[in-house]
Amino acid sequence: MPRILIVEDEHIIRSAVRKMLTHAGYDVTDAGSVEEAEEHDLGSFDLIISDLRLPGAPGTELIRRAPVTPVLIMTSYASLRSAVDSMKLGAVEYIAKPFDHDEMLALVTTILERRSTLAAADDSRAVAAKTTHQAADSDPASIMFGQCEPMQRVFTLIRKVAPTGTTVLIQGESGTGKELAARALHLLSPRAAAPLISVNCAAIPESLIESELFGHEKGAFTGAVNARTGLIEAANGGSLFLDEIGELPAEAQSRLLRVLQEGEIRKVGSTQSIKVNVRMLAATHRNLKAMTRSGEFREDLFYRLNVMQVRIPPLRDRQGDILILALRFLKRQGAKMGKPDLQFSTDAVRTIERHRWPGNVRELENAIERATILCDSELITPALLDLNGDSDYIPETLVAGNNEQTHVQGAGSQGDLSLEDYFQHFVLENQDRMSETELAQKLGISRKSLWERRQRLGIPRKKTSGS
Repeated sequence: MPRILIVEDEHIIRSAVRKMLTHAGYDVTDAGSVEEAEEHDLGSFDLIISDLRLPGAPGTELIRRAPVTPVLIMTSYASLRSAVDSMKLGAVEYIAKPFDHDEMLALVTTILERRSTLAAADDSRAVAAKTTHQAADSDPASIMFGQCEPMQRVFTLIRKVAPTGTTVLIQGESGTGKELAARALHLLSPRAAAPLISVNCAAIPESLIESELFGHEKGAFTGAVNARTGLIEAANGGSLFLDEIGELPAEAQSRLLRVLQEGEIRKVGSTQSIKVNVRMLAATHRNLKAMTRSGEFREDLFYRLNVMQVRIPPLRDRQGDILILALRFLKRQGAKMGKPDLQFSTDAVRTIERHRWPGNVRELENAIERATILCDSELITPALLDLNGDSDYIPETLVAGNNEQTHVQGAGSQGDLSLEDYFQHFVLENQDRMSETELAQKLGISRKSLWERRQRLGIPRKKTSGS
């Protein structure tokens, strides 16, 4: 049962919050000041909820005195600037008074779940460090990271397929880690002691790709002053990973098909075939099946490659992994650049969790590397991540808003409204027949965001008939 400490000098508020959290199943302790709170072991609590203004030391002092425990600051609306300042000092979140029960419970749940995720990340790092000498290079989980269910299915499939020697087609969007999957397939196979040769088919000029893959004889073409061993022959006894195989030109596709069918190659300019023993691993972000229908890719080669298929999920479908991956990258980049104490601000964590990551793991790693370079303090902010928002995330856009006001020409002209006008129009139009929860759900925002926006725009909350 999570333990929560409430620090509030007003007895009525302290009692109400305690009763609410106790009823929700939490183990709750309370105190009237920072000094009284220190009579308890602050590190034993999972969350501290403190008023900003207290007799004696302010509530923000608890951030310093309980460095391992998240602190949620309560503040009046008039003190929101102070709340923002407290978050800069390290508060995990703030909540403005007056707040309703649902708002407080939802925020407490979010903070505790995030704390649990971070603890799981630390545990996974400890376990990984303990077993590295046993499992390094022998399991996909030691090469790729993934605690979510989709990635665990990928690991299970790799473990089953790797020892068989079967040709594997790895599919996934750019930046998902297809080459890491290929490396895992190779290292878990009986060919692990032999080379894994990786080829990016999209990076080799079309005029050279056959020479690169199959090799050439001396004098085979202008500039071929010496014979050259191709990459397929260099991978003999091991594995050949053909990344972006959908970019392979037609002639090279035909020659690759012969390798798969006959297990032999013929160098450019040669009349002799050479037997090779190579396991083929191919990857693409394109739809090869559709490309066979349009004639861009040989259908017989597709079926030769598509014996076993491994699909790497995009990062947006790995919600449980995103924050842990971000923390791993931050720790790695911080150590590399001599900034070991870097951490994400609360807003940065929200930004990371809400972003759609079209560039997947590669985009996440690049964003954190960029932020690490630019950061002048120990706190990574959303501005440093420079993700430029997410056009598909409508609720965030609505909350951020467009402060430019547009003249309302009438109910039928909503296409000309700014987001501020739309919000005001929607709330005034529907608040008589909808509860605050229903309004927030329809707008795609939280009740807290709805309340804050009402305050900023001066839209009074509709009183109930009993008030």
